[in-house]
This record gives sequence, structure tokens and C-alpha cells, in this order.
Amino acid sequence: MAREVFAGVMSGTSLDGVDAVVADFAPASGAACETLGSAHVGFPTMLRDELLALQTPGSNELSRAGAAANMLAELYADAIRRALADAKIDKREVVAAGVHGQTLRHRPERGFTLQLNNASRVVERSGIAVVADFRSRDVAAGGQGAPLVPAFHAALFRNPTRHRVIVNIGGIANITSLPPNGPVSGFDTGPGNALLDLWCARNRGDPFDAAGVWAATGKVDDALLDVMLAEPFFHAEPPKSTHRDKFNLEWLESNLTAASWKGEADDVQATLVALTARTIADAIRVHAPDAVDVLVCGGGARNTTLMKALARELVPRRVGTTADEGVPVEHVEALAFAWLARETMTGRPGNLPAVTGAAGPRVLGAIYPR
Repeated sequence: MAREVFAGVMSGTSLDGVDAVVADFAPASGAACETLGSAHVGFPTMLRDELLALQTPGSNELSRAGAAANMLAELYADAIRRALADAKIDKREVVAAGVHGQTLRHRPERGFTLQLNNASRVVERSGIAVVADFRSRDVAAGGQGAPLVPAFHAALFRNPTRHRVIVNIGGIANITSLPPNGPVSGFDTGPGNALLDLWCARNRGDPFDAAGVWAATGKVDDALLDVMLAEPFFHAEPPKSTHRDKFNLEWLESNLTAASWKGEADDVQATLVALTARTIADAIRVHAPDAVDVLVCGGGARNTTLMKALARELVPRRVGTTADEGVPVEHVEALAFAWLARETMTGRPGNLPAVTGAAGPRVLGAIYPR
């Protein structure tokens, strides 16, 4: 069988950088996919700050966004080149690269979602065809445009005898329920790392709380947690998705005010860990009650304090990571967009209408030929 080699590129809401993979979806081993190479390229501080600033309205947005898109495209192409070098294969062997872009606005209720990208520039710099703008077609069909990874999760992680849930904890957290029999389901559960990172940056000057060490020094404020858990999004029925449009510092500050909070900053960090763990666990308890295995991926899987909190919430389920199944936690989303690019190039739908709420299956993305 001929190889089906695709690249995938992802820069998520945590704004920590670009992950790229090169994968074969028809390996000789017979597996669903085989990762041939990978790379990570961190964001320069200036670009990270600008992308964070562009999350909210500001002056000269169009010009700033255009410049940031060009910088992103250079990083995307660099990450692809590095992943190819790691794989020791030539760019001509790659059918296409799935390049998601950086989400700046996600408002499916208004009929749009915006991922910052310059796909043409990525093609010129990498020499590889690019598939981009995956979410817009699903949104145009009445869907949420997210999450798009559950179909890939099913292809890679579904087990014939055990009900699994895949939890991706990036800036926003989402779950995919994979029963042995029956339909795949999934949705965004709420904040993952986004609020944790923002609060850490404000109070510690660090972009994130490495391994959750700072959060572990605080105590959960139950009154504050109860106020935050009253957020209507957590109780809305799926399909649903969210972004920093909702879960940002303004949201956190309004909840601190509502709770009349006057405590220590590390207690807020501990409470935000509890919020992420509780909302994920509540989603699993309600929508995947028979699940026995929970596999976590994304940057949150490296937050020891968060993983312990999630394991406590989900007893007696087994909580591990996708690395237990041979897939590094930082590779899953990039692999998903490589897979989605493959579906697009072969004319197959990439969305699951039961997950996103779209009117039906749709071929996703726009193709930029090499």
C-alpha cells in the first residue's frame, strides 16, 4: 500500500507556540497512523503579546492582524520544515499540510469564526500544499465549527470493549466520548489553561504555571468556585463551543467581584484548577457516564496539579494520557489537522454533525495548491 503522508500544524489558544507533525496514514504496520517526525517552534514574546492583544478590539486591528498573520505563516512554515527534517523525508512526499491558524474570534452564534493565517505564504515558504480555514464551512452549515477533533479521536483511540473519553486541555478544554458501540459525541467544556495562564501572567509574570506548582500552594475558595460554576455555558446542552471571547480576564474579574473575593492570588489559581477539573468531570459524568478510561492530551496534561484534581473528580475511572497509547500529548491536535487535511484532499467530510450541530456532513477547509 502506498504511503499517505500529510503534515499537521497547530497553534492553540494557550499561545505557547507551534506544533507540527508529519504522519503516514497508511503505514505498513496497519496502524491508523504513524508519526514520522515532529517539531515545536515557540512564539516570540512580541508575537504572543500581539496575538493576545488581538483577542479583543483595539486600534489599527486590520494592519496589525495582517502583520501578525505573516509572522505566523513564517513560523508555520519553519515548523513544517523542521518536522520534515526530523522525519528525514522530502517535501515532495507530503500530499498537503493541514494548517489550522490562530483563532482570534469564535462566534458561531453570529455565523462566523476567524482563524488568523496566511496560507498562501505557508505554501510559498514550505513548498507544500496547504489546507486551511477548516471551521468556516461547518459554521456556514449551522454548526459550532468546533470541536473538529472527535472524528480523528475515534479513528485513533476508539476501543472495541472499553468506553473511552479523550480530553483535550488547551486554552479551552473539550471532550470526545468514544463508546465501543454507538455514536461519537463531544463538545467544549469551558476553560482549560486559558484562565490559569492569564492569572499566572498577571500575578507572577510567567506565561504559565509550570506543572501547576504555584496552584498547589493555594487553597480552593469554595465560594468563588460556586460563583464561577454558575456560568450558564457550563449548564448549556451540547452542541456547544467557546473561546477566549468568553473566558478571559474580564470574565474572571467579574466573578471575583461577584464573590466579594479578598483572598490570596494563589488561592484563585487553585480555584481555577478546580474549575477546569470540575467542569470537565461534570461533562463526563452527565454525557459519558459509562466511561471507564479518560485519556488527556494538550498542554494541561503536563499540569500535575490539574491532573491530580481531575483524577480525584473522576474516581473510579482510570485517568491517564494519550502517551499511554503511544501518542505524545503535544502531538494529538497537530495530528488531527493532518488527518483533516487528508479528508479534505480526498473529498471526504471532516465534521461530525452530531458533535457540531451542522446541518450535515461537510468537506472542510480551503485548498492552497503547491
